[in-house]
Amino acid sequence: MFNHSFIRWVNRLSPVQLVFLFYFIAVIIATSVLALPVAHQDGVHLPFIDVLFTAVSALSVTGLSTVTIAETFSTTGIIMLAVILQLGGVGVMAVGTFIWMIIGKKIGLRERRLIMADQNQTSFAGIVRLVKEILLVILIIELIGFLILGTYYLQYFPTAKEAYFQGFFGAISATTNGGFDITGQSLLLFKDDYFVQFVNMLLIIFGAIGYPVLIETKEFLFAKGGRENSFRFSLFAKVTTLTFFVFVFSGAICIMLMDINGFFAGKSWHEVLFYSLFQSVTTRSGGLSTMDVSLLSEPNHLFMSVLMFIGASPSSAGGGIRTTTFALVIIFIFTYARGKGSIRLFNREVYDDDLMKAVTVTLMALIFVLTATIIISIVEPFDLIQILFEVTSAFGTVGLSLGITGSLSTFSKVVLMFLMFIGRVGIITFLFIFRDNKKSGKYHYPKEKIIIG
Repeated sequence: MFNHSFIRWVNRLSPVQLVFLFYFIAVIIATSVLALPVAHQDGVHLPFIDVLFTAVSALSVTGLSTVTIAETFSTTGIIMLAVILQLGGVGVMAVGTFIWMIIGKKIGLRERRLIMADQNQTSFAGIVRLVKEILLVILIIELIGFLILGTYYLQYFPTAKEAYFQGFFGAISATTNGGFDITGQSLLLFKDDYFVQFVNMLLIIFGAIGYPVLIETKEFLFAKGGRENSFRFSLFAKVTTLTFFVFVFSGAICIMLMDINGFFAGKSWHEVLFYSLFQSVTTRSGGLSTMDVSLLSEPNHLFMSVLMFIGASPSSAGGGIRTTTFALVIIFIFTYARGKGSIRLFNREVYDDDLMKAVTVTLMALIFVLTATIIISIVEPFDLIQILFEVTSAFGTVGLSLGITGSLSTFSKVVLMFLMFIGRVGIITFLFIFRDNKKSGKYHYPKEKIIIG
């Protein structure tokens, strides 16, 4: 009786609500797996709230942690954590679709709707092929990253086993923008090794720039029979790529200038370049760091909070409001100020619905972040900048911290878990949970002007 009632209840859920249910189930499974004694090192007892926090952080590919991963989890636990990161990075429904295809299950209309909701797509067309392409591209990137890092790490670690294990976890953590590390000190061990930094920056960018962009780039590079000459990148790919790298390079310049007489004083030009560039890339959603970010100035902490709030590109492993959302809002402001009626980019007009989504996402994200910051500041003794940094890091699924995560109360950890979850699935997906699927009536009420501003 209970099973039939549950099935009927599930069948009444919308695709977005089902996706949330699947993510909730994934959190329960991830928490249960990481709570197993075999996942911990001998003598380590991890409180339930810290196990749950780690599971949510891994599934949302954030990287915030209340414990030191290398000192808490065993080799088995670290492998489990890598699997959870992979699940969160490509999306629960993408992995589920892959499993369905392996066992020969037909991907029906309902499954396609779930994939579309999980991957933030607007069309059924080619949705299954998209999932195949995402998994193929990500696995190839991670494999190459693993081989390069693992081989290079032979000079850093005493055994080949340890070197390749570090390369294995590091490649997955960077590509999925997970932000976890098993060195015990993020990438501070490699603060003078620009090759390791460069490889990690590439992996973070691949994970944060958006899967459709990677797939279109692959199709362009491997086009046959002269088709590359007629290949046309989509508007999404053009806008995403442009805004992503504008944020990366302008962010690096600003980070450098804000601490040119502080943290960067007395350092060589190449140290300043790689410190600032890596920090700008990792605030997209990476969470790895080559420096102690608490040593930067408060203005830099505030600026990095803005970068983390913006986050990565849509349909990527990253969180935040997304780069294209911020770009559309800024362009809309200038367009409206100039009295223009529509937004035009690369000889294309942007749909009004997309613009409305961008404004909605930005406003709702501001409400979430400001509310969380105020609530946590009431119950915690830390500075407002520290709390804001932690909140935006959670919402942007970045994982950078000023060192207060482990000292937060259970209540504050729950607030951050909520933000990490929302940052991963997206504001629009979250809002669609409450959408009324009933068709509105064909009648309209009289319209009346309201004074604005």
